[in-house]
Amino acid sequence: MSTANLYRGSLATIIMQLLEREGRMYGYEITQKVREVTKDSLQIKEGALYPALHKLQAQGYLTVEAEKVNNRIRKYYKLTESGEKETVNMLEDLKQYIQDMQLVINPKLSY
Repeated sequence: MSTANLYRGSLATIIMQLLEREGRMYGYEITQKVREVTKDSLQIKEGALYPALHKLQAQGYLTVEAEKVNNRIRKYYKLTESGEKETVNMLEDLKQYIQDMQLVINPKLSY
């Protein structure tokens, strides 16, 4: 199993955590920040990123602000209030999942 499959299931959490930390970001900026933070270990493709952003927007977790930059329209994504709350929930779920996986992988840690 490749790590790409593991990351794919965490894409929404990754996006929302970055937006919580950075405030607002545009799509390409998100991909570059993920590459920077993971030292190129994780690369989010546009084909995965934009559908995830649109889904989060449809769920009411993100707002979009369009700005003209260098004669091009750039869409900035930002967490809504419910998106901020959901980010907390998603991070708690992820922490619990990691703890559970550690117990499965190394049961000696549970004693």
